[in-house]
Amino acid sequence: MIAPGRHGAACRPALPQRRNTPSSLAFVSAAPHRNIPHKAGSSMTLMKPLALAIATAVAAGPATAQDVTLRIGHVEAPSSTTQVLLEAVAGKVAEKTGGAVEMAIFPQSQLGGQREMTEAVQFGALDATAGPTAFMSGFNPLAAIMDIPFLYPADPAKAQQVRDGGFADAFCKTFDSRGFTCIGLYPNGTKQFTSNNPIATLDDLSGQKFRVMESAVLVDSLKPIGVTGVPIPFGELYTSLQTGVVDGQENPIDTIYNMKFFEVQSHLMLTRHGAIENVVLFNPAVWSGLKPEYQDAITSSLREVTPDMIQHKRAAAEKSLEEIRAAGVDVAEPSPELLDNLRERMFPAARDAFLRGAGSEGQQLLDAYQAAYDSVMN
Repeated sequence: MIAPGRHGAACRPALPQRRNTPSSLAFVSAAPHRNIPHKAGSSMTLMKPLALAIATAVAAGPATAQDVTLRIGHVEAPSSTTQVLLEAVAGKVAEKTGGAVEMAIFPQSQLGGQREMTEAVQFGALDATAGPTAFMSGFNPLAAIMDIPFLYPADPAKAQQVRDGGFADAFCKTFDSRGFTCIGLYPNGTKQFTSNNPIATLDDLSGQKFRVMESAVLVDSLKPIGVTGVPIPFGELYTSLQTGVVDGQENPIDTIYNMKFFEVQSHLMLTRHGAIENVVLFNPAVWSGLKPEYQDAITSSLREVTPDMIQHKRAAAEKSLEEIRAAGVDVAEPSPELLDNLRERMFPAARDAFLRGAGSEGQQLLDAYQAAYDSVMN
């Protein structure tokens, strides 16, 4: 199954010239790959340059003595939280396996965009990828559950309890029938609202136009608060804000800072309403071909480093917020009552939009989420 990815992600860094140099060089891939027939009209042609990039990187140095070298790609910068997470996982895996398993990490779209890498994992040309769920709904419609606002509690510890309470496992299982093995779900920030108009109250929000990713769930979530969601590609967002095509947008604090959106926005509301979640996807044949102790080393390491990764992301957001405040942007801290009001309006509309697109399978996933959420909050 090949499906187009979703464009206009909330968080994608600007990319410099690519060099196919992993952070931990890999020279031999001992993992098996599936033989999948070419589908007419599919995007297999996208695999050729990516496969060449992998081959070039793999051939860049002398052979190593590892039993297995796993190639994992992602779109974020070398300084990103995802890169920090994967490097920490790689170090722990190497330690736990006595150096038998090496993870070669290719950051900043060195092996292609997220859609290309996800397809490569699906077809077996790449071992694994770590990417935002926002890019995954073209491959797995149930990934759109992450577009529902206020999905998690505001407290990061409680949010992690919801993931660990069965929701992350249920979410990952939805990839099984779609050509992937999902081994983990981890947080990568929360979205806030910005605008060129005041946004401190519900009355302020009503009548404004906000850029969103191309998602029916996101568009519908804004209607109950009087905001019109306008899908616009991420690369066009700065200009759209600058020229008034839209009044505002939603993104994590560090993205707002790094992409300079604060230069063309005068107001920010710290709603923390939207979860930015990433998944780690393996090719099923690659994953099943690993020894059980290697699988356990990878999954346990991912769980162990997640708390540190959350702290890293939080520190980046705090530093970015300081700079945004210093630039003169009006920052509104909504009251708990206002946040509750926003959730009461936005969550049901987004949930219904998700279920219209996901059907009975989506209802099962939503039930698993609700059970995990209720166990934490009640």
